[in-house]
Amino acid sequence: MIESYGASAGAPPIWVDLFQPTEAERHQVEAQYKIDVPSKDLLSEIESSSRLFTREGFVCVSMPTMPPRESEDPVPPPLGFVLTPAILVTIRFSEIHGITQVAALFKNGTPPSSSIQAFVSILEAMVDYGADVLERLGQDVAGISRRSFRQYAKVPTHISSSTKTLRATLVELGSAGEHISEVRDTLLGLQRIASFVSEAARTWFPKDAYARLQTIRRDVLSLTDFETHLSNKVQFLLDAVLGFINTEQNEIFKVLTIASVVGIPPTLIASMYGMNFKNMPELSWSWGYQFGLALIVISTVLPILWFKSRRWW
Repeated sequence: MIESYGASAGAPPIWVDLFQPTEAERHQVEAQYKIDVPSKDLLSEIESSSRLFTREGFVCVSMPTMPPRESEDPVPPPLGFVLTPAILVTIRFSEIHGITQVAALFKNGTPPSSSIQAFVSILEAMVDYGADVLERLGQDVAGISRRSFRQYAKVPTHISSSTKTLRATLVELGSAGEHISEVRDTLLGLQRIASFVSEAARTWFPKDAYARLQTIRRDVLSLTDFETHLSNKVQFLLDAVLGFINTEQNEIFKVLTIASVVGIPPTLIASMYGMNFKNMPELSWSWGYQFGLALIVISTVLPILWFKSRRWW
């Protein structure tokens, strides 16, 4: 799909947005505006020479974006920019919040006046959205942290429910870590694009747009630091939850060990008096049966008291 946006009604477009373009649409834009429009495969390349390059009269940059939550594709969809002093072409394969926000300005607000201004506005909107996502993730991680340490600091009364809760917490942390990683890829892409364009197109970039580009670079650096902090916190929480799981497993093994040790003496006594030998004096005692039961009880209680005195139970 091709969407064109002009600085004013009736004016030639300063921005062409290609959403999931077909080969025919790509070639149409190339022929109409005399530029190269990269394919999805080229935009998905990971080497810098494929993601950041210049041609005569235009700059082409690309970056990975955060995939939609409902997407099952493990590869993040790419976003490409082809920028010239006269026109901006965006190539995308998923909904991008920044592009949607800037596109709304052409319909309901004050639109950018040039292709360069539109390009910088999209980057600014994407940085703002990345900051919002990181802020929300920071709140989620903080909530998981408080809930985990308050809940698991208490001795669980029901192992099964505690295990389910720990499992759910691991899933939450895994999802948060995955989302933070996606945000990090997007921020690194924005950082590379802002740095590359500020150097490659410096001669034809207006001063105000160039200053906004430098602000974007500084904002991305601060967000990257915050993302690193969040990643470290998620890793710490993962280690803590795994420690809680190991503690619960140790408690289970401790109970099993105590039960097996406590059960050995009474089992030995019961098996001894269960042997069919003729010469067993206790068989003729009036209180022989009670004597055997008492030995079993005493041999059970004594190990329990010993474990209690050592605070093992």
